[in-house]
Amino acid sequence: MHIDWAALGSVFGVSLVVTVALVGLFTLGIVGLSKRETATASGDSAVVATTAAYACFAACAAAVAYGIYLIVA
Repeated sequence: MHIDWAALGSVFGVSLVVTVALVGLFTLGIVGLSKRETATASGDSAVVATTAAYACFAACAAAVAYGIYLIVA
């Protein structure tokens, strides 16, 4: 039995980077929603924060859907 350590390391590295990126993107979405709540409480407009938060969540959903597509296809 032969293990291709380079391929295993490559898969680990890509998985780590994508995981950190998705968690960071989701965190930015949560921060955007909290900024919306803060802006609403102070009477300011929160259109940019809300749009950015929804864009972050949409990007997370697209990445998850693409991963499911890669697994199923």
